[in-house]
Amino acid sequence: MDTLKTPETVRETRSATSAESLIALRNVVKTYTTPAGSFEALRGIDLQIKKGEFMAVVGRSGSGKSTLLNMLTGIDRPTSGEVIAGQTAIHQLGEGKTARWRGRNVGIVFQFFQLLPTLTVVENIMLAMDFCKTIPVRARKSRSLQLLGQVGIIEQAYKLPAMLSGGEQQRVAIARALANDPPIIVADEPTGNLDSETAAAVFQLLQSQVSVGKTVIIVTHDQDLAAQVNRTITLMDGRIVNDRVQP
Repeated sequence: MDTLKTPETVRETRSATSAESLIALRNVVKTYTTPAGSFEALRGIDLQIKKGEFMAVVGRSGSGKSTLLNMLTGIDRPTSGEVIAGQTAIHQLGEGKTARWRGRNVGIVFQFFQLLPTLTVVENIMLAMDFCKTIPVRARKSRSLQLLGQVGIIEQAYKLPAMLSGGEQQRVAIARALANDPPIIVADEPTGNLDSETAAAVFQLLQSQVSVGKTVIIVTHDQDLAAQVNRTITLMDGRIVNDRVQP
């Protein structure tokens, strides 16, 4: 999938070339108001991400990592600045259009899995397709099973999440993130609650998505994992202080 999809911009984004940014932040500032006063979480972020990059975002707690992910995924809006995906100004879309754009273009993997406990594994994945309606109804179950096979846990398809290990639940979360075939996968500390062997396996799953053309962005505190990606962004006090591309 080479372009980002919104009903309003399909024609324009199809004309985008691989040299263009898949998503870009331009002078993004995010300020929160707290009882103690204003807090600037992001301070003039300029960032361009291209198709097929495997990028890690690192930095100390409070450096702005999660806020940056929220900007990239449209979960939150900048106080000032622009977030551009293809030809689409994400920061200018209404809530409904932003949700539709995110559902079609971004797969999110959360640190604590966020699987619905009363649904089976396969139902959790199908639910992501139900929301976006990009996959025909009759194809949703077979696609869910295919994705579970891809992440190596098809035998767990009809179990509830509580019956799975942490590593297995994270594999389900990755399969769910892939449900609508999004061009961007964003993972917030995807290995933070896993043992080292399971964390390495989950990392390899994300790495495999880059090999088929996805763009993968992870937040991680694991320096060993961060060293294996194509590009590492280091944040400090809401600013990018280092942008390193592997030779």
